[in-house]
Amino acid sequence: MKIFKRLAIISFILIAFCFAFKGWIYRHLVTYKTIERRTSYPVNSPNLEKLISENSGFQETNLKEIVKTSLSLTSKSLRFTDGNNANDPNRLVESRDANCIGYAAFMSTVCNQMLKESNLSNEWVATPQIGQLYLLGKNIHPYFKSAFFRDHDFVIIRNLTSGEEIGVDPSLHDYTGIGYITLKN
Repeated sequence: MKIFKRLAIISFILIAFCFAFKGWIYRHLVTYKTIERRTSYPVNSPNLEKLISENSGFQETNLKEIVKTSLSLTSKSLRFTDGNNANDPNRLVESRDANCIGYAAFMSTVCNQMLKESNLSNEWVATPQIGQLYLLGKNIHPYFKSAFFRDHDFVIIRNLTSGEEIGVDPSLHDYTGIGYITLKN
């Protein structure tokens, strides 16, 4: 009975540790490599413009807060589906169903609009990327037969002066709360 109790306590501690440090663990196990850029979309829809302005009611001047708000707004606005859907955020604001391509397009559009409103668009730009994931340095995509796992879309926010890059995965964030990712050189 004592051994069962100790095993239960150790298991609980391990699970709590993994949950508390899930982002750190994920970023150390999984890296993302860009293979191609996707199209970036400007805000054309009055509904999307209204959604962004209502949810960024204050003028953010901090990149970290803009990224955090963009990820949160994307998670609130979209529902993940593995079907073929529109990728244009101006249409997604109405349909709400998106795959990883739509999530990346929506988040980058929202982020770019917030950067523009904060007068940071001359410094930073968010771009949707087509990429592949590497687990402990090994590309995982060849192990899947489905076309759904051929690649994965994410977003890179790049400093136009220094070249610094910040990676985020909006669809991963929606399911796990993990936003920031590690980019592979």
